[in-house]
Formats: sequence, structure tokens, C-alpha cells
Amino acid sequence: MTVSGLRERKKQRTRNALLRVALELFTTQGYEQTTVDEIADAVEVSQRTFFRYFTSKEEVAFAVQRMVEEHFVQALVERPAQEGPLDAMRNAVLASWDTIGEAIMEVVPVDMYLRTFQMIESTPALLAAHLRRTTEMEDTIARVVAEREGVDMDEDPRPRIVVAAFSGVMRVTGQLWGRGTDLSLEGIRALTADHLDHLAPALARDWRA
Repeated sequence: MTVSGLRERKKQRTRNALLRVALELFTTQGYEQTTVDEIADAVEVSQRTFFRYFTSKEEVAFAVQRMVEEHFVQALVERPAQEGPLDAMRNAVLASWDTIGEAIMEVVPVDMYLRTFQMIESTPALLAAHLRRTTEMEDTIARVVAEREGVDMDEDPRPRIVVAAFSGVMRVTGQLWGRGTDLSLEGIRALTADHLDHLAPALARDWRA
């Protein structure tokens, strides 16, 4: 391996170590109670080194979530063209849950990611950031859907509407999973599949028909 290759591996190890320590501290003693100095000290690096890899504590808190979101968007882009928007998003999210575990484990243990998900939902400052990021992600997904369907989302409201409905289901399942007893990757995948299967029927004009 070249010197530059070794240097990159060392940088990746340092980044992952900072991320693992930060998430462990966030989920055990609280996000607000954890300082950048504590994270850096635990990894035996300087605060300056921390800021080489992350701009803030918030960026660390959402680092794995960002990876999961990017994994989903890529899965959506790769869905067959003949799938409609709802089917494409459903199949993309379930396919990404099938493969994301290995990607997460390269950075942090899966159970730590799942605990982080709960921590974000229960921390007011992070929840506000999460809602802001969700809005940005919805726009990204809507643009992918619009491109797949060959429509202009600035003229046609359907991409934003269908993504808003899909995103709402994902938000509900995340909250239900966090309050449930099966806090596993399989658990959230199964809950997601069940609720997405109810999305199209829930949008029917007449529920009594």
C-alpha cells in the first residue's frame, strides 16, 4: 500500500474512532452534557483534530444518519424505471435496510446507530435539526422522483406530495419503533414494511368502500 493510502486509512480510523466515542457518550450521558473536549480526550487527540473531521457536535450526531439517507437515495435512483413512485420508494427503503447494516458496522455497531436514532428523537435541539434535515431530504427525494417520472416538480406538485406522504409514514414508523420493544434493525424494517403497505389504501378516497 502506498504512503498516501496508509495516510487515508489512518485518517478514516481516527474519524471512525471520534464518531464511535461521540455516539457512545451522546447515548449514555446525553448530547447536551457531552463536550467536544471530552470526545477528543477519549480518543487522545486534540480539539483541533476533532474539527478537522467534523464541524460540530451536531454533524457527528447525524453522521451515520446521513450515510443511511445517502444509501436510500442511491437505492431509489437504481430502482427499475417501470416502478411507480410509491413502489420505487418502498422497495428502495426496504432494500437499503437489507444492506445498510454492513455499511453501518464498518463505522459503528448497529445497536449504537439504533440508540442514536432514539437519542435524536428525545433531544429537543437535535429533533429541531432532524426536522430541518428531513425537509431538505424530502426535496432531494422529490427531485429524484420527478426525474424518474419525467416531470418538472416546479410545475407538477405530485413529486413533493407523494414524497411528503412517504416521509410522514417513515417518521411515524421511526417514532413507533423507538417506543416499542423490538429495537433491532429487523424490527424497524418489518414495521416500515407494514406501514408502507398501508400507505396507498390510506390515500383512498373512501375508506368504507
